Amino acid sequence: MRFQAVLFDFDGTLVDSEALHYQSWMQVLAPLGVSYTEQAFCHEFSGIPTLEAANILKQRHQLAPSAASLCDDKNAHFVAVVSEVAPTLMPFAQTVVEQSAKQMPIALVTGSSRAEAIPALVSHDLLPLFDVVICKDDVEQPKPHPEPYLQALAQLGVAASQAVAIEDSHTGLQSAKSAGLCAVAIPNSHSQVQDLSIADQQFNNLAAFYQWLRN
Repeated sequence: MRFQAVLFDFDGTLVDSEALHYQSWMQVLAPLGVSYTEQAFCHEFSGIPTLEAANILKQRHQLAPSAASLCDDKNAHFVAVVSEVAPTLMPFAQTVVEQSAKQMPIALVTGSSRAEAIPALVSHDLLPLFDVVICKDDVEQPKPHPEPYLQALAQLGVAASQAVAIEDSHTGLQSAKSAGLCAVAIPNSHSQVQDLSIADQQFNNLAAFYQWLRN
């Protein structure tokens, strides 16, 4: 193996959750008279921290609720949804996480809260495979700041030069690169329109990434 640890993003990388995030946002915005198509919303906000998205939406549409209130409402809707229906995994996610965990320490580094991420990991029997899980609850500055990845590296006890991060969005890549990591991009149908040029490598799916990792 060319690295000593693998650090996985969550939304859009391991789980196909963007549609659930979109639906949660629409439940919040509909009573305020705001609507987006799924494609338009996800193309713009995929990978963007929830509070940042809330600030953008508040200013753009001159919404009365505070950005923090919008953010909290959206998170509450999402947690309620995933507690009943777990998001499906991205192609090859189960196999790649399982095989990676057999070879080296792995971490989950996500902009989602623990209430959002942990139930999905548990439902797919993935949680025990991760040596470290860093959620937005665990940091003061979420992605695109490097803090989430720096904290994961510290807990793993691995140097940035010896680890690789897998991301699907520009925001996530910024965080990983700022932390000194080799950063791989695996865009999904929503994030493929973003600028992913700062990635060190780009693959079509997780299986292709794992083949590269092994070689």
